[in-house]
Amino acid sequence: MDRDSLHELSELAVSLGAFKASVIPVSDVETDVYFRELCRKNVCGNYGNNWMCPPDAGDIDELIRQLNSYEYMLVYQSVGEIEDSYDFEGMMTAAAAHRDLMERVRGAVDLRDDIPRLLYLGAGGCSVCKACAKKTGEPCRHPERATASLETYGVNVSRLAAAAGMNYINGQNTVTYFAAVVFDV
Repeated sequence: MDRDSLHELSELAVSLGAFKASVIPVSDVETDVYFRELCRKNVCGNYGNNWMCPPDAGDIDELIRQLNSYEYMLVYQSVGEIEDSYDFEGMMTAAAAHRDLMERVRGAVDLRDDIPRLLYLGAGGCSVCKACAKKTGEPCRHPERATASLETYGVNVSRLAAAAGMNYINGQNTVTYFAAVVFDV
């Protein structure tokens, strides 16, 4: 895969609805084990309740090593409009639109035969299933589609945005979500 092909991946994500997209070397991605401590605080409610979230997603050091074993990362973002910083419903609508975008990107990238190894990372806990099987003590129903968050892998998303030439915050009354496809060529 050459530079033009890498740029095509960015263009593909934008054509599928991403606000912005960029391919960067994984060596430019900053990670920190500190994000696991944030997960333990369980602000989102997924800690121990989602197979793709901590502690079940795996050891943070091992996940960071796994991430760093790849060459490139397609970083893409979606930006949703909200009424104000308290518009939880608007944030959830934007999150659902972001999940749909992630599925479109995954579907398109999976069709390519020039990428030998892939890892999909999203925003928040895995949402492939309406309710994670972890909550009922069952094994993951869709391990081939399950998606961990960028933070689960220790990615500092605000620094990732900067490395990819994107804004982490895209203006008043907006909410921005990030996702990534990590890959080798």
